[in-house]
Amino acid sequence: MSERRARRTAPTSHDVARLAGVSQSTVSYVMSGKRSISAETRERVMAAIEQLTYQPNAGARALRGRTTHVIALMVRLGERADPRDTVPYIDTIVEAARERDYDVVLITTDEGPDGLKRMAGRQNCDAFILMDVAARDERIATAAALDLPVVLIGTPADRAGLDAVDYDAVAAAEALVDELADTGHTHAVVLGETGGVVPGEYWFLSAFHDACRDRAAARGLAFDAVHPDRPGWAGVDAAAPRLLAHRGERLGLIARTPQAAEWLLQLTRLHGLRPGADVSVVGVCSDAAAAAFDPPVTNVSAQARDVSRKAVDLLFERLGGSETEPGLHLIAPGELHRRATTAVFS
Repeated sequence: MSERRARRTAPTSHDVARLAGVSQSTVSYVMSGKRSISAETRERVMAAIEQLTYQPNAGARALRGRTTHVIALMVRLGERADPRDTVPYIDTIVEAARERDYDVVLITTDEGPDGLKRMAGRQNCDAFILMDVAARDERIATAAALDLPVVLIGTPADRAGLDAVDYDAVAAAEALVDELADTGHTHAVVLGETGGVVPGEYWFLSAFHDACRDRAAARGLAFDAVHPDRPGWAGVDAAAPRLLAHRGERLGLIARTPQAAEWLLQLTRLHGLRPGADVSVVGVCSDAAAAAFDPPVTNVSAQARDVSRKAVDLLFERLGGSETEPGLHLIAPGELHRRATTAVFS
């Protein structure tokens, strides 16, 4: 076997953690003696190390006792990111970290696995939070191999033994469809994704669309998901014949984001429809964003701040040596608030 192949197949601390049934941070603490670990857990970890012939990097061992008091947050920025979606997550993570005397440094998702390796290799942070996690995310394998705690915000197909936090997109979709059914609507149309995003790319997209369709069927509503062929407002405008095909037939329009809600309000007005009278517009967005629209939009919140708080809490549990089994934590959406854009049909 070549030296290159040997390096590629060498066991990692993630392998040790999986075999021992503990978290990666626990493996790190056993090796460094940085925190008190139970004798039974220490024995399991050492047995796994011996079985796998795991040899941690000498430089990493020497630096393991240092702490930077920095969390690296990998987040999407740029054209595809709506600040109304992203900023509440970032702000809350920064606030929660500072409460624990930690700072947060941002790295962008376009750096991919290399960004994680760079930060970890330079010993610039103590832990990572990865946002915008895709169903099949190339960063996860690298993150799982790091000797640092990592928490995901999003639901991948394979968490690779990492903690993940997400909002319950299914519950949010069901609440919005129920609002339309309870107020006498007969048709529900969800505005699909624009800008090259497909529902299967992210769990919460697929889950939201599927749940809207299934709940509509259960409540007796005709349903359609309209995916614009072009990005942005131009795509929504061009999709108007499909979105408004059932105007005048107790139509309810569903928006998954604040941007989508804004576009649907603009579209209905452009076509002479009154939101809350001729047609309904309901969506997922924060209560503050919903109340700021003209007219205020009926909404459920994705609870961005609760999701972010949970992610930070989990991260510091791992930093503190928690040995609990990593899992997926779904945060329930906020209570539905009926506002001016719900039309009540008798």
